[in-house]
Amino acid sequence: MSDRFELFLTCPKGLEGLLIEEAVGLGLEEAREHTSAVRGMADMETAYRLCLWSRLANRVLLVLKRFPMKDAEDLYHGVLDIDWADHMVPDGSLAVEFSGHGSGIDNTHFGALKVKDAIVDKLRTPTGERPSIDKINPDLRIHLRLDRGEAILSLDLSGHSLHQRGYRLQQGAAPLKENLAAAILIRAGWPRIAAEGGALTDPMCGVGTFLVEGAMIAADMAPNLNRELWGFTTWLGHVPALWKKLHTEASERAAIGMNKPPLWIRGYEADPRLIQPARNNIERAGLSHWIKVYQGEVGTFEPRPDQNQKGLVICNPPYGERLGDEASLLYLYQNLGERLRQACMGWEAAVFTGAPDLGKRMGIRSHKQYSFWNGALPCKLLLIKVNPDQFVTGERRTPEQRQAEREQAAYDQAPTEPQERQYNKNGNPIKPAPAPAPVVEQARLSEGGQMFANRLQKNLKQLGKWAKREGVDCYRVYDADMPEYSMAIDLYHDWVHVQEYAAPKSIDPEKASARMFDALAAIPQALNIDKSRVVVKRRERQSGTKQYERQSAQGKFTEVSEGGVKLLVNLTDYLDTGLFLDHRPMRMRIQKEAAGKRFLNLYCYTATASVHAAKGGARTTTSVDLSKTYLDWARRNFSLNGFSDKNRLEQGDVMAWLEASRDEFDLIFIDPPTFSNSKRMEGIFDVQRDHVQLLDLAMARLAPGGVLYFSNNFRKFVLEDNLSERYAVEEISDKTLDPDFARNAKIHRAWKITAR
Repeated sequence: MSDRFELFLTCPKGLEGLLIEEAVGLGLEEAREHTSAVRGMADMETAYRLCLWSRLANRVLLVLKRFPMKDAEDLYHGVLDIDWADHMVPDGSLAVEFSGHGSGIDNTHFGALKVKDAIVDKLRTPTGERPSIDKINPDLRIHLRLDRGEAILSLDLSGHSLHQRGYRLQQGAAPLKENLAAAILIRAGWPRIAAEGGALTDPMCGVGTFLVEGAMIAADMAPNLNRELWGFTTWLGHVPALWKKLHTEASERAAIGMNKPPLWIRGYEADPRLIQPARNNIERAGLSHWIKVYQGEVGTFEPRPDQNQKGLVICNPPYGERLGDEASLLYLYQNLGERLRQACMGWEAAVFTGAPDLGKRMGIRSHKQYSFWNGALPCKLLLIKVNPDQFVTGERRTPEQRQAEREQAAYDQAPTEPQERQYNKNGNPIKPAPAPAPVVEQARLSEGGQMFANRLQKNLKQLGKWAKREGVDCYRVYDADMPEYSMAIDLYHDWVHVQEYAAPKSIDPEKASARMFDALAAIPQALNIDKSRVVVKRRERQSGTKQYERQSAQGKFTEVSEGGVKLLVNLTDYLDTGLFLDHRPMRMRIQKEAAGKRFLNLYCYTATASVHAAKGGARTTTSVDLSKTYLDWARRNFSLNGFSDKNRLEQGDVMAWLEASRDEFDLIFIDPPTFSNSKRMEGIFDVQRDHVQLLDLAMARLAPGGVLYFSNNFRKFVLEDNLSERYAVEEISDKTLDPDFARNAKIHRAWKITAR
């Protein structure tokens, strides 16, 4: 075999520039960049060194042969031409990976099969011995890459991907691969900071990947020193003496590094479930005396008490891709920025995020940004020097920085109207985004944010007097009053519930996101509510099973009151809260008219109208809904007000229930969903198509002299004309809106229907 080989080093997309610097430093010659790879020439010692020391590569591939390929037969014979007896024994195990397409091969499985067949046929003995297939731990792992008609056949020296260092057996919900974490640390300047004796801290450390990779860099520990199985372990071309020499050198360097006084490396994690897994990972890496991990929120983490100690703060905060709507994370990023300004003056910081707009809201300018990919997700690494001249919030802002903030505001397009309410399938409500984290200080608002805050304060002043007079402590304070800020904001006693209406596709997503962030920064200040009590959700059209999934299970209920009735709302677990605020006037009307009457509430939701009827002295109440979740909630609402004996809760499809019922009622309320296709009902309910049948069935249950109230919030709804031929129909929509919904007259429509 040749003394020099062609090597391919693969890596995550975006790491090519860093990898070529590292590989050249480890001895790779004639190095060139490719997409997600680096190519070059090296001897066997360098190939081993790259396997042992590369912090960035996924695999080290030793090229065995390049050959032109027109079809599958060319592939087979090109592989067959290799003297495979130089590489493995006939009864060894084999795994083949194939990438690329063309030359008549469009299926990678088929391509891998042809490569395998050629190797097996070459090594098959007269006695029938032949290599077997082992995809997990083969003796030899072969890779063939098809690139524009050329086949590149390689031996994988690394075996399992080099990012799998072996210490991280436990991980969190959104793990960062070890080689990507190392790349971020290198870009952030950690090797330089560590050489100067600097500190390292991660305020959102998860299971400690940044901390371990950082400690290994500082201690001069080869990232793959403890790996036992390699792709070359049973390769017949392996040179054990050479490998042993390199491994011994790496072990000696690690021993020297570990015997140095350890640097100050600390992690903090809010989730208590991740603390022990992080400590276990650190112990497996042999770095327990270097790294300490504590439980703590972002707002409480502290760097080293020694004020002269400087270093690097590094973190990968959640950015919405997996953990919910990124808008709800604004306060987390604000809080991170506040802690950097308050506790890390003179330090450097590196924030790795898939939501750069959130990064901008930390209140500190980044002096450099680098693009990376976290899997398929494009991300940015924001590098920050924590110095006053980099601050863009607070008293230290310069006039130039204030001007830059003003230039961020743009109000040249209008969003869509709010979406109609929809009940959910099987009674499992639509999921919201997670609640935002608290923040300590109030950020200085941008020009647009201040305009929004002024509008909120004006609305609060006007509506607050009315709400106090009426005994209402939950009401809507804002409903897309300013078209640029398309959201609904409701006060629930001392909580704020924000629903962001999804912008149409014609709106620039960056502008929509910037406006949302401006609004979220303004809300706590304008309404004088702590940021930990702001709940943010996104309301948009749902499809498939998505609309029926419950996201949170906090089970936290808040008690609110209206008209002398106490009701329970849940602001976090569902898209809707359990109380439709726009129906308050209808509930109050029912309370006033219910004395001595038999009340029926169809599609009752959490039966808030039924509780009002009971408060008004109804003889009985009957509430019907498909959802057991809502009926259990309704039962709690009744109990909260001391009502139980005369209030029936019926689970079932309303249409079927009406057809089966023979009871009479003096007062009926119907507020159906726009659309429902629950598997627990027959067929599909469409309010426009089915409302006539629904009303006929309900009117058949109405006692002489009784009243039926019908409402819905489908904006395009048209009441069938022929209903007025059979019943007395009066539209009362304008009489069922309180001042907090006067700005949105289309929130619902309502009718009073009686027998002729």
